[in-house]
Amino acid sequence: MLSPHETRIVQLQARRLNWTGQLVCTLTIAFSLANATPSLAEIDSDLYPNIVVIMADDMGFGDPGCNNSESKIETPNINRIANEGLRFTDAHSPASWCTPTRYGLLTGRYPFRTSLGWRHRPVIEENRLTLPAMLSAHGYRTAMVGKWHLGFTVEDLAEVHQGGPVDRGFSSWFGIPASLDIPPYYYIEGKRAVAPPTDSIGDMNTKGWSPIQGEFWRAGGLAPGFKHVDVLPTLTARAEKEILAHGKSNADKPLFLYLALPAPHTPWVPTKEFAGRSKVPLYGDFVMQVDATVGRVLAALDEAKMTEDTLVVFTSDNGPVWYEEDEVKYGHRATSIYRGMKGDAWEGGHRMPFVVRWPARINAGRVTNQLACHTDLFSTCASIVGHDLPEDAAEDSIDLSGVLTGEADESKRLRETLIVNSTGAFLTVRSGSWKLIPFRGSGGFSKPRVIRDVPRGEPKGQLYDLAADPAETKNLYDEHPEIVKELTTLTNESRKSGRTR
Repeated sequence: MLSPHETRIVQLQARRLNWTGQLVCTLTIAFSLANATPSLAEIDSDLYPNIVVIMADDMGFGDPGCNNSESKIETPNINRIANEGLRFTDAHSPASWCTPTRYGLLTGRYPFRTSLGWRHRPVIEENRLTLPAMLSAHGYRTAMVGKWHLGFTVEDLAEVHQGGPVDRGFSSWFGIPASLDIPPYYYIEGKRAVAPPTDSIGDMNTKGWSPIQGEFWRAGGLAPGFKHVDVLPTLTARAEKEILAHGKSNADKPLFLYLALPAPHTPWVPTKEFAGRSKVPLYGDFVMQVDATVGRVLAALDEAKMTEDTLVVFTSDNGPVWYEEDEVKYGHRATSIYRGMKGDAWEGGHRMPFVVRWPARINAGRVTNQLACHTDLFSTCASIVGHDLPEDAAEDSIDLSGVLTGEADESKRLRETLIVNSTGAFLTVRSGSWKLIPFRGSGGFSKPRVIRDVPRGEPKGQLYDLAADPAETKNLYDEHPEIVKELTTLTNESRKSGRTR
């Protein structure tokens, strides 16, 4: 009898065949699988879907029109993925800022479980199984383009960078070490700088915006010829090249491409083609350029004839740097109805755009309210390729493959709980519709960050019922001490056990 994984192989192969002998061939495949035990990498790699993950940087849930009909920013390509696939309405980053989210995505593990000192060493542990390493074991060519922000071991920037993408499961990498407002500024290919940052650049700020908005970057080292405005176009072109080259010469192998965009994170530097095109100056223009990048990726998949069997995921690492006064001034709600922004424990900090398309398996135009986290991509991909995850990997990753294909019962939650970091190393916990923030304040960029001296008689923390109050306006902390206790215990037990999967 065939295993579920072998059955899936038969179904995939049968779907790809388009001739009258389909049934005979399918039975032959089934007989072969039932009477031989070659490794998965030997028999499956040409049957797996290509996987393209596009992660925007600092984009809000309410920026894409598919999530917010009142958005002031046009995003036709992100909307296209949603229209041709599946849109999640309750998907979250495991943290509300850059580094920890990237750790969670690539490891399937909550980032609060490790040290995040990316400036001094690699954040991903040397022996930890990563998403690209797992897929590589199943015959995938694993390529990364874009922002790493997970650290290296390197003393001289002109020398080898250890502990980066190609040491953590990727076969190739072209990109930048961190955000484009954090020096030094230079490109890296594989393990070496394309050109070391031997020049320097001064601080940059934009009149009319806060100190951390607009064309903001910090002074520091700069590679000769490096221009911030050129980075997004350069990475976009490299992603196109990866897809087209794969389509020509690697048709027998699946591709995993992780495109980690540096935008619309600051500096907001849209090219001339996009400057002034949106109703939201600079920021909206840059979001439109990100959307155009998505469109170029989709077009490259079409040209390479890879569209049908490619799982495309578009999301963002955390919420936007978008203050209440910006919303009032420009009439644009970058986080839609959700409270807060980047860094915050409130929903606006970590509830993310998350749309997926896989024409061969995902019916078009679907919407799901299943609770999801970026960490779940690991177990989902493992299920797709039939990989049995060991106990010491992807400890906080839930398999959502059934949600993608429509086989899961939407009335039942596959992910029951969620734990999220805000920037102050604070943890919030979600169970069902209940959400506990065990302190007062945003925990992040919004003020006040933390109210340490809570007035007598006021609640010392925050508890919200997101089903009734998704905007987090009514604090029920003192009204439901039993829920506070339950969620506090859940957090403590998760810390002790080291896992939630």
